[in-house]
Amino acid sequence: MRRNLVGVLGGMGPEATILLQQRLLATVAAHDDADHIPLLIDMNPQVPSRIAHLITGTGTDPAPTLARMAQRLEATGATALAMPCNTAHHYAPQIETAVSIPLLNMVELSVAHVAQTAPEGARIGMLASPALQRAGVFDPALDRAGMTALWPEDTNRLLDAIRSIKSDGPTPQAQDILNEAASELATRGAALLFVACSEFSLLAPDLHAAVPVIDTVDVLARAIRDHSQMKSR
Repeated sequence: MRRNLVGVLGGMGPEATILLQQRLLATVAAHDDADHIPLLIDMNPQVPSRIAHLITGTGTDPAPTLARMAQRLEATGATALAMPCNTAHHYAPQIETAVSIPLLNMVELSVAHVAQTAPEGARIGMLASPALQRAGVFDPALDRAGMTALWPEDTNRLLDAIRSIKSDGPTPQAQDILNEAASELATRGAALLFVACSEFSLLAPDLHAAVPVIDTVDVLARAIRDHSQMKSR
């Protein structure tokens, strides 16, 4: 019997991929190196920009690159895939079509997690790239669960913060933008908040919110752990 092996489509961005590894480490009560979760990681910061493709309409479609990454990971022995970039889940159908192994879909998993406790008709505050809003990445899963997404009125500020984090790291200015958006969403009736951008996940530990906060990277880390610990034949 051996552990299942998750392949990570990484590099979107590099810090977010490293953060996923840190969050995964935290899910394991380890006494030795061998107790930790093995991973295959394709760290590819050259995946075409999701923002350029979905928001400005000037960028190359990332789907073919993501599909090739998925195929490489499967060929190397991955039994499932994970991708710590919420926006890239817009391309999940192309990834899933390219391989015969499952994608641990961070969007679907996060909505399913919230649906266990959130009331019918709950409004979920979105701390995420406006590319997610434009592409409606979370909308089908939320619709099936009887919930709706609630976005800050000025999503351009969120995009500015994301770009700032990609270039300068998690700055106090980006933290202020995120905290202000969280406060706005809670005031407007969000039952809880999704941290649904892995750049914002870097800021999540210092996020101040009046309602519960779910970080989709944490949901994905637990799914990777659970898949890895399933016994394979």
